[in-house]
Amino acid sequence: MRDGVVTLFLGGDVMLGRGVDQILPHPGDPELRETYLRDARAYVDLAEAASGPIPRPVGFRWPWGEALPVLDDAAPDVRVVNLETAVTRDGDFAPGKAVHYRMHPDNLPCLSAVRPDVCALANNHVLDFGPRGLRETLDSLADAGLRTAGAGLDETHARRPAVVPLGADGRVLVFSFGMLSSGIPESWAATGRRGGVGLVGEPSPPAASAFAERLRQVRRPGDVVVASVHWGPNWGYGVSRAEVRFAHALVDAGAAVVHGHSSHHPRPLEEYGGGLVLYGCGDLVDDYEGIGGYQAYRDDLRVLYLVSVESATGRLVDVRMVPLRARRMRLERASSEDSAWLRAVLDRHSRALGTRVDGGPDGTLTLRTWRA
Repeated sequence: MRDGVVTLFLGGDVMLGRGVDQILPHPGDPELRETYLRDARAYVDLAEAASGPIPRPVGFRWPWGEALPVLDDAAPDVRVVNLETAVTRDGDFAPGKAVHYRMHPDNLPCLSAVRPDVCALANNHVLDFGPRGLRETLDSLADAGLRTAGAGLDETHARRPAVVPLGADGRVLVFSFGMLSSGIPESWAATGRRGGVGLVGEPSPPAASAFAERLRQVRRPGDVVVASVHWGPNWGYGVSRAEVRFAHALVDAGAAVVHGHSSHHPRPLEEYGGGLVLYGCGDLVDDYEGIGGYQAYRDDLRVLYLVSVESATGRLVDVRMVPLRARRMRLERASSEDSAWLRAVLDRHSRALGTRVDGGPDGTLTLRTWRA
C-alpha cells in the first residue's frame, strides 16, 4: 500500500480443470460426461490444432505465462480471482449439468503461482463433483494457504467475506455470491444444514439490502470492500437495468468495486459514485482454445484488471487493464492490433454507462468518466 492507495488485481474466471489439468504435472481422471467430448485430453488436442504443440507436462507457471511478470511489475496489494473449478479427486459428477470442471489437488501449485489473496467460489462449477468434492476443494485450498469466499459447509461460512489484512490497520473485505442467471443450480445454495454457495436469486433490491446489512455487521472504518458477483450469460455485451441498479446499490452500500464475472469475454465497465463496476471480467485461464462458434467475441483475449482506490475511503483512483491473449494454453501479451480492437469494443459498450476506455502506446487500457 503506497501513499494511502490500495491497488487490487481482479481476474475473471480461472478454470484450471479439464484440459488445463491434463497438461499439468499431476493430471486427474480425464473422463467427461459431455455430449461434445468424453475425454479432457481432447481439449488439449483442439488447442494444439489451433495454435501449435503444447509440451506435456508443463510447469505450474505455464498457463499464466506473461501475466506473471506483468503482475510482478504492477505489484498489486491484493489479488482476487474467481476460481471456477472444483479441486478434488472425490465426489460424483453433479447430475443435470452439461459441463464439469475439476483439477487434481496436487496441481494446486499452478493456482498458487499467481499468488491469489482470495479465491471467489460462488460460481456454477465449484460443486461439479457434489458435496464430497466441495469439501475436498475447501480443504485443499485451506491446506494451500489460500483464502476463499462464497462457498462453505453451511450458509454462515458461504456468506462470510474473506479478510485480507493491509498494514497495521487496513483490510480488504471480499464478499462472493452468485446468481441463477450464471447457471448455478438453485439446489447448490448453502443453508443452515447444507454446504454450498452464497446464492442470490436475482439482482433485486432485497438482495442488495441483504448485502448492505451483512456489510454493516463486519465493516470497520477504512475497510476496502469488493463485491465479487457471478452473474449473467456467457456471451453478449448487454447489461440489464436490473443489473445496473443492483451494482449501484452495492456501491451505495459501501463496495469500492463490483467484481463481475461469468461471461467468457470482457463486458462493459462503469464508474459510479466513486466506485467501479466491472460487469464482466471475462475468462482468464481456461481450455477453450480451438472451440468454434463465438469467434466474433474474441474470447481468446483476456484482461488483467489493476484497480487503485483510496485506502481510507475506497474511492476510485485509477483503472488499468492489460490485454493478454490465450495461445497454446498460455497467456501472452496481446498485439497492438488486438489491444486496439478490445479498446474499441469496451469503449463502445461502456459509453451508455458514462464511461470511456482509452488506449496507451504500450497496449494498456485505461478508464475515464464521460457524460453525454
